[in-house]
This record gives sequence, C-alpha cells and structure tokens, in this order.
Amino acid sequence: MNTDFQKIIDFRRSNRSFDPQTPVPDEVIRVSLERAILSPNSSNMQLWEFYWINSTEAIQKMVPLCLNQQAAKTAQQMVVFVTRKDKWRQRAKWNLEKIKETIKGEPNKMQKVGMNYYGKVMPLLYLNDPFGVMTLLRKSISFFMGLRKPFFRTGGSANQRISVHKSCALAAQTFMLSIAAEGFHTCPMEGFDEKRVKNFLHLPRGAEINMIISVGLGTQTGIWGERHRVDYDEVVFKR
Repeated sequence: MNTDFQKIIDFRRSNRSFDPQTPVPDEVIRVSLERAILSPNSSNMQLWEFYWINSTEAIQKMVPLCLNQQAAKTAQQMVVFVTRKDKWRQRAKWNLEKIKETIKGEPNKMQKVGMNYYGKVMPLLYLNDPFGVMTLLRKSISFFMGLRKPFFRTGGSANQRISVHKSCALAAQTFMLSIAAEGFHTCPMEGFDEKRVKNFLHLPRGAEINMIISVGLGTQTGIWGERHRVDYDEVVFKR
C-alpha cells in the first residue's frame, strides 16, 4: 500500500477556519489547477472552467455570496469550479482538430472512429432544441438499442448536467488532494448564492457553479470533531 498517498488522504480534511497570518503561495494554487486539468472527464470534453479568486478585494466580495461562512471569511484563496455544458460545440471541435493534427495521409481506423465520435456522436448527445425532439430521439435510440444488448442510456438536459457536474467534481477532488499534498487545507462549499456568484464572475446563463473551494492553512478550530464514516461493509459490496 502506498503510504505517501494515505498520508495525503488522512491530511485532507474540510477545514472551516484558516490562519489569517499564513498566506497560500500563488504557485500552490497554480500547480494544483494544472493537476486538476489532468483529471478524468467524460469523453475528454473538459466542460469546465476554474475561476481563481486571488485578490483580497475579490475574496471580500465573495464572502457574503458564500453566506458569510467562516471558511469564506478566513480564506486566503478561493477557486470556483464551474460547469460549461454550453461549450460542447467548441470542445467537440477542439477534440476533432486534435485528431486531425495526428493524421498523416489516410486516417487509420482509430482516427476515423475519433472523428466520427466528435463529429457525429457528440452532437447527438449534447444537441438540444426547444421542442425536445433531440431528447426524444436519444431516448428512443437508447430504448430500442437497449432491447438487444447493453447500451448507453441517455436522454435530455438532466443527463447532460449530471455528466458535466461529475467531471467537474472529479477536477475539484484532484485540486483538493493537490492542495493537501502541498501542506495546505481546503473547504468545499455548497452554501452560496449561485445567481449572485454567476453575476460576480460574469458567467453566461449556460454556466453552472459546481462548488466553491476555499484554501488556507487550517486551524484546530476549523476541524469540527472527529472524522466519522459509515462502516465499510455498509457501503462496499463485492460481487
């Protein structure tokens, strides 16, 4: 068992009060965001954005938007993790261009599959219309294809939102583990006014806030008791 990683897992706690005298170097945030970008995500679409709240003035403006939580009041840095389902066309095109850059002469089988995936499958999965025709089409394909064999079940906007939020949450977890590896603490906050945060960040309608993570050197008062988890046998099932 890798004891180094176990130490990081044990060290990472949601700390709700940070030491005001200990700044978090920008380099720690930067490298942790670089690591977050390497996180696994659905179809490599990377439908996320990370807003680094760095200045004292900006953090102070974020505090009431985070409902005046102590984790926000004492934060040395913040990062807002945002989903961008609305950018699916751009990201599909980006992936398609990356594949085309690798082609020398005639495309091979894998390159053809990739071009078809991002050129045809992604539009089928993400395209929506006011009348719900694409949602009905996706559900119909899933139903009839699923009658004969295991098949990916998809549907409307709710399925798409779940997918992009899962990917963004994976990036947030990578970020928090990276911060822990650098000797600092985090607190993922779900208590915030999403509408006002979106206005503050000038986000478009299609963007959604996944979570806001405050960063600092944690204090003893920031840990609210022992870490309790449901027993292993209650949540892990081997088949």
